Amino acid sequence: MDNFDVVIIGAGAAGLMCAIEAGKRGRKVLVIDHANKAGKKILMSGGGRCNFTNYSIEAENFISNNPHFCKSALSRFNQWHFLELINQYQISFHERAHGQLFCVHSAKDILAMLLSECNKNAVSIELNSPIKQINTEHERFIVQTPRQQLHCQSLVIATGGLSIPKMGATPFGYQVAEQFGIAIIPTRAGLVPFTWQDLDKIRFTDLSGIAVAAVVSNETISFEENLLFTHRGLSGPAILQISSYWNPGETIEINLLPDLDLFEVLLSIRREHSNSQVGTVLTSFLPKKLIRALCKNELLETPLQNCSDMQINQVVKQLQQWIIKPNATEGYRTAEVTVGGVSCDEISSKTLESTKVKGLYFVGEVLDVTGWLGGYNFQWAWSSGWCAGQFV
Repeated sequence: MDNFDVVIIGAGAAGLMCAIEAGKRGRKVLVIDHANKAGKKILMSGGGRCNFTNYSIEAENFISNNPHFCKSALSRFNQWHFLELINQYQISFHERAHGQLFCVHSAKDILAMLLSECNKNAVSIELNSPIKQINTEHERFIVQTPRQQLHCQSLVIATGGLSIPKMGATPFGYQVAEQFGIAIIPTRAGLVPFTWQDLDKIRFTDLSGIAVAAVVSNETISFEENLLFTHRGLSGPAILQISSYWNPGETIEINLLPDLDLFEVLLSIRREHSNSQVGTVLTSFLPKKLIRALCKNELLETPLQNCSDMQINQVVKQLQQWIIKPNATEGYRTAEVTVGGVSCDEISSKTLESTKVKGLYFVGEVLDVTGWLGGYNFQWAWSSGWCAGQFV
């Protein structure tokens, strides 16, 4: 039997950050994980460069049934605090679009920094250790693994969500919450590509590989980013962003020329008595294949000077108000995050401790807090892990 002050289940971003902070306070800390390597999701994220935070972090960049919950943690350990740590370790980084920060060299730099901090603060890490059972006795937790029985005062669940099961994702964190009577907000895949309906697949399959700037909207929110056609459906940053706000059966609206008043442009060209066919004019703005897939052929072959306002408007709607109903998402297999999770209504926003079970904490993606694409989910991991680490 081994005694610890804190046992953290999950050696990912949130778990390691929590361990570091608890270790700084002199707590005897063990991080345990069923995987064979710590920080697997850190290593594969951002194409191996890890989009570790964003210059602009606001509560509005997160989805939760309790939208105010994330504010406390994000304000107490923000992106600037994490950048201080990055700079201490002299990790080179650069900014991409929308304030996204990536490592110049490798995500390995981030993981090495976290493991170094764990080592510096006497944190023990045990891998290849699945959890068999969790029980309580005299206000302490008993964690059973195949090799040993662990006793601790504080138990932290940092096991992430269901996204990317090949990286070892499991529903374990939700099962622990349910075991202790803590509510779960229903989960679904987020930041994930869409798949086509059968007829759309036939219509658009030849567009695979085409990427264009677009505004993708639903009734509540819109995102202006690149959109990518795949052989299975739609992907790219704009689609990944809106997917977290999408439910089966809903439609999305796509504007493929977001920075253009296409109606006015086409009217202006018509006034010049252009003999050019509509399709020829449009190819100066969008790929020919894409135009032919979306617009009626007879209109495309009509000289612009012969088109009525109504016909021009029809073309504009097809390209700038394209309504599509996805069949589904690609699911957890390719999703970057899980939407939903442990209900924040039953967790303290200050300490990340369960309001029902003393000494039980939840951090990171296992909670019902989901960030946008762009470093927000990592910042939530750093912030929630840091805050819990002050109290465990």
